[in-house]
Amino acid sequence: MEYQILNTSTCLLVLLVFIPTGLGICPSSCKCSGNDRNVDCSGRNLTVLPHGLQDNLTYLNLSFNQFVDLDHQLTRFTNLRTLDISNNWLKNVPAHLPKSLWELYATNNNIKVLQKLDTAYQWNLRVLDVSRNMVERAVLINNTLSSLKFLNLSSNKLWTVPTNMPYNIETVDLSNNFLSQILPGTLVRLQHLTSLYLHNNKFSYIPDKAFDQLSQLQVITLYNNPWSCSDNQTIPYVLQWVQGTAARVVGAPCAEQPWTSPAPAPAQPTALDSSPIIKGTKAADREASAAGPEPTRATKTHKQFKAKEVPPLGTQRQPALFPGTERPPPRSPAGPQEAAATRTILVQAPAEGNASLAPATASSTTPMTLSITSGMPTSFSKLPQSTTATFRKEEATPSGPDARVPSRASRWPRGLLWLPLLHALAA
Repeated sequence: MEYQILNTSTCLLVLLVFIPTGLGICPSSCKCSGNDRNVDCSGRNLTVLPHGLQDNLTYLNLSFNQFVDLDHQLTRFTNLRTLDISNNWLKNVPAHLPKSLWELYATNNNIKVLQKLDTAYQWNLRVLDVSRNMVERAVLINNTLSSLKFLNLSSNKLWTVPTNMPYNIETVDLSNNFLSQILPGTLVRLQHLTSLYLHNNKFSYIPDKAFDQLSQLQVITLYNNPWSCSDNQTIPYVLQWVQGTAARVVGAPCAEQPWTSPAPAPAQPTALDSSPIIKGTKAADREASAAGPEPTRATKTHKQFKAKEVPPLGTQRQPALFPGTERPPPRSPAGPQEAAATRTILVQAPAEGNASLAPATASSTTPMTLSITSGMPTSFSKLPQSTTATFRKEEATPSGPDARVPSRASRWPRGLLWLPLLHALAA
């Protein structure tokens, strides 16, 4: 009998020791479910962890309390999957969190810096929400957050898009910050990124090629940013990217100010174009093309020398055109003999045949101005009469009874005197 009573007492003692651990006991200030492995202690004005929490918890909600420091207090929950420490007074992410975490919510605290050790070696972490804090700098280690899919750093004080974000991340929320720049290479390896939220920031432009590697992007928000729509040096990239991307763009930059690509700069004049000779030639070509029709093939080959007419005082002009050397010139009108005369000479190449007889006014090639003033020589040298020439003579002739018309034999040397001078000028 006594033996049976002793055995019963021993069994009751064992049950009193092991049953609370095996079956679980829910703290009085919390609500529990799922065999007391899901514990909700939110909104209890707690400053320390309640007593009676099991080590095998999988869900723990400590939000809306007055926690200031939870460092090293959560390490023992090695089976914890979800931890919610939002809306407290925490100044940093608790140190030494269990490596079993899948989701961490730390919104609306006083966290100023997200250190690399805060999330280091969280191999299983999939969701990290540190929004609505005062984070000015976020340091991540991409190769220690290989499972992270969702990162929320919105409503903080970030100035630069965080670097070293995990390569497999799919959603990044950086809205409501002070972001104004994206460092080179920040988004290069995020090839699985599907959602990027950048609205309500300070972006005035997006650096070239910043979004080029986001091949899986499905939605991006860009509204409420002070875009420099009038800056043709920096804004074109993001505008062209928005037009070419397959992602849904919410709040396209400069939507109310249509942007057009800048006109190409005019070609700078070269040193050759600045030459007075080239300038004069180009101006003459423009005037000739606007004034007359396209010149014929025959007139293009003419070499024309048009003398500047400077008639001497008291001379009378009576030009005469001669198709060749076989036709004598007409008699000059009577008038006083002058010691000097100005001639306008037009030389045409003999190889053109009858085409050389075309009037000089039909040609649109650029004329060269040549003024020749000479006296009246008394003797002339004999030259071969083989070049077809046209002369326009403006010369005063004697009048009165003593005036005489020179003979045909004496007129050829006078006309041929100018051929050597013209050949020299042409050369």
